[in-house]
Amino acid sequence: MSDIKKMYRAIMADHFPDEMVIKFGDQTLIYKKRTWKIPDEKTGELIEKGLRYGENPEQEAALYELVNGNLILGGCQFIQPGNGLVSSINEEDMIQAGKHPGKTNLTDLDNGLNIIKFLSDRPAAAILKHNNPCGAAYGKTLSDAYNKANMADRIAAFGGCLVINKAMDKETAEMVGKNYLEVVAAPEFEEGTVHILAKRKNLRIIRVGKIHELVKFRTLRFVDFKSLIDGGIIVQQSPLNKIKTKDDFLPAKTTYKDQEYAIERQPTEKEYADMLFGWNVEQGITSNSVIYVKDGVTVGIGTGEQDRVGVAEIAIFKAYTKYADAVCFKKYGIPYKTFELEVRDGKRDKAALIEIDDETKKDNGGLIGAAMISDAFFPFRDGVDVGIKEGITAIVNPGGSDRDFESIIACNEANPKVTMVYTGQRAFKH
Repeated sequence: MSDIKKMYRAIMADHFPDEMVIKFGDQTLIYKKRTWKIPDEKTGELIEKGLRYGENPEQEAALYELVNGNLILGGCQFIQPGNGLVSSINEEDMIQAGKHPGKTNLTDLDNGLNIIKFLSDRPAAAILKHNNPCGAAYGKTLSDAYNKANMADRIAAFGGCLVINKAMDKETAEMVGKNYLEVVAAPEFEEGTVHILAKRKNLRIIRVGKIHELVKFRTLRFVDFKSLIDGGIIVQQSPLNKIKTKDDFLPAKTTYKDQEYAIERQPTEKEYADMLFGWNVEQGITSNSVIYVKDGVTVGIGTGEQDRVGVAEIAIFKAYTKYADAVCFKKYGIPYKTFELEVRDGKRDKAALIEIDDETKKDNGGLIGAAMISDAFFPFRDGVDVGIKEGITAIVNPGGSDRDFESIIACNEANPKVTMVYTGQRAFKH
């Protein structure tokens, strides 16, 4: 077992070159490998190293920053040098390095920025794990946003990466310091906050100054590479989210066998706000996905499943599970599973556990009044039916299924009626 634990403390040497050059026809892009001088955990000696390791401890990895070249293909101007976010983090930005960062730490941070770039109009927080959000939330204050994002899924947030869009303040830092996270990233850290956060000695505290400029990244494309097992590469443009305001949503209507079908109830302002928030968070979630959001907070996040009704059901199961855990933690200060185990061992009153379960069922895991967001169309009405059954009131999906009429019928048949809008674009992310 000690050898296994030692494996995760390893620092892999990497044999990737200091510079990487990629040619697209007659256009050249030049990348520089990013390294950091960070004190050794045992000796304190400065060690210059790039990524700690890749997705697993036995994989060498390297991080490169675009330093030269301007790529234009098919009239598309790709992102230019000088816009580095994660790839430009230096020693000064690593306010507390903890351990040399690994690939997953930085890809979680990158995807956190990918979500937060759409949530810049008020305090917001996103906590990520395995390149998917555990919880994301708006708040009246930064501490409120963090608390909501954390309580949306305290369990998954353990060991995660927190990204916030405002300067870290003391109230938020005190809350963050009570939990175990791998990475905390903010545009700045107010006086005294680093001292609070640094009590977790292995926490990576990172300043990403350009978080204030994230809005511009909504319209900047980058070249997205996907390597194949045969050594081949698929290259694509990064996606752009064309839903910027509620006015960009399309009315849910379709024609089937010469009959027109249209949604009968239009969204309220609150529903529009949740649908816009949910679609923005959806940009950073692995497909196939369905998520539920309410009052600017994620309620249940279903990711990476093979069928849409299945992922809709999984997100509901997660909503119930996380809601029960939140109720238990607020009342008794311990996780639901710990409470359940103590009831089994006779250390807790079973009636209290039943009370938590009853409250969770009564509130349908927080899903009553929530919006349901899907990254692609619903091929059958069974997907929307599982959400409607739990009390959701609004649905967002791209539209375009041959059976869109079935989903529209399901919404109109619901009591009370459920509203639905289309985006006209899907949000697949693999």
